[in-house]
Amino acid sequence: MAEAPLREPTFLVLTALAEAPMHGYAVIEDVLRISDGRVRLRAGTLYAVLDRLRADGLIEVEREEVVQSRLRRYYRLTALGARRLTEEASRLRHNADAARVRLRRGGLLTDGGAA
Repeated sequence: MAEAPLREPTFLVLTALAEAPMHGYAVIEDVLRISDGRVRLRAGTLYAVLDRLRADGLIEVEREEVVQSRLRRYYRLTALGARRLTEEASRLRHNADAARVRLRRGGLLTDGGAA
């Protein structure tokens, strides 16, 4: 049985961590950048996502450090997380390609860009 599609914030968190390990605030900023400002994660939402991803084995804590008397955790993608992100990116690409084909056939998409 195929896994359920990832929700957009989860997909974007995994995408952010694919490039390099990051601490929570850096993930929030990178998700904002990746999504062109559409997805704004709040700290509570982010840490719930991170906890779930850790429990699922998709990410892990790489290291911890204290910065200005606060604990900063750096998270990194695991091999399982990289595989899951790759599968989800392929699924999304397949669906987007199918939509473009149908739009083109319907005469609603002529230049390969926006409808």
